[in-house]
Amino acid sequence: MKNHGANVFEIARKRNIDVSEISDFSSNINPLGASKKTLNYLKDNLNLLFTYPDPNYIELKKSIANYNDADEKDIILGLGATEILKFGIKYYSPKNSMLLSPCYSEYEEELKKVSQNIFHFNLKYEDKFKIDAEQLIETIKRENIELLVFANPNNPTGTALKSTEIEKILKETDVKLILDETYTEFCEKEFSSGSLTKNYKNLLITRGTSKFFSLPGIRLGYGITSDKNLIQEFKAKQTLWQINSVADMCGQIMFKDKEYLEKVYDFIRTRREYLFNELKKIKSLEPIETKSNFILIKIHGDITSTELREKLAENLLIVRDCKTFKSLDDSYFRICILSDKENEKLIKHLKDVFE
Repeated sequence: MKNHGANVFEIARKRNIDVSEISDFSSNINPLGASKKTLNYLKDNLNLLFTYPDPNYIELKKSIANYNDADEKDIILGLGATEILKFGIKYYSPKNSMLLSPCYSEYEEELKKVSQNIFHFNLKYEDKFKIDAEQLIETIKRENIELLVFANPNNPTGTALKSTEIEKILKETDVKLILDETYTEFCEKEFSSGSLTKNYKNLLITRGTSKFFSLPGIRLGYGITSDKNLIQEFKAKQTLWQINSVADMCGQIMFKDKEYLEKVYDFIRTRREYLFNELKKIKSLEPIETKSNFILIKIHGDITSTELREKLAENLLIVRDCKTFKSLDDSYFRICILSDKENEKLIKHLKDVFE
């Protein structure tokens, strides 16, 4: 079984403490919690649990389409974004595929099942892991890449391309593109590519509701594409009621809650600036500029990220060492943004370790 981030329940059991005492900086979930408007709507409509959901999910798809500036008919629903991502890779089954490196490991695991040649487009420390759209285009053409899969912003680097750069890739190549927008909601609007699906059927966008909307438990994911064959094949294999009533009800409201959307975005933006600036003040640490709700940090010193992780864990602060990411070594770790109190506690303990 795969774990995303630390297993805080196991840590709590071993130390005989409550899980709420642990600050989990390894899990990139919005710390403000879910939309109150959404939770209140769910509470007020619990009677709907006694009926089957609408098998066509009309209201849910309408809410998602409006939120993403996409067409309703182009929305597919999945059990988390991963289900759609896996399906998309299998559907395209490319001979030649390409990933950014470093990136989320599950992309490569799925591509290995169907792709003969997997090319890694290396993001370099010397360039602060920035993604060069022009170089991407050149590489796609030179290596005859049929499928490109990447997250925007990329995990774990936090670097991203604007939608204008995504469109340039789609315009100038014939590549099929699976764009994982798990973290795009933490960016400015110019990084969101939902509207591009109206004009480019070689684009599949995957999104979920675990990170920004802080609802990993409802397992609601969705895809956006104007590839009619892909939509048809996905619908043919899905079950009659693909999404449960709780996910359906939450999805109808959360995407419309503008006050909540602005609150989360502003919170993450301001705390990201705070953490980045505080990290820069610590002599041995170099934070990488990010567009997401997490920060990749390089250690310049004798301590490894594994040793640092263990030291911080003694104070119930859990960070992600990045040695398991291809092309990163034991000098990198990643943190996400938590509450003000927890962020300040982390900075204090990092200063204690390095200063």
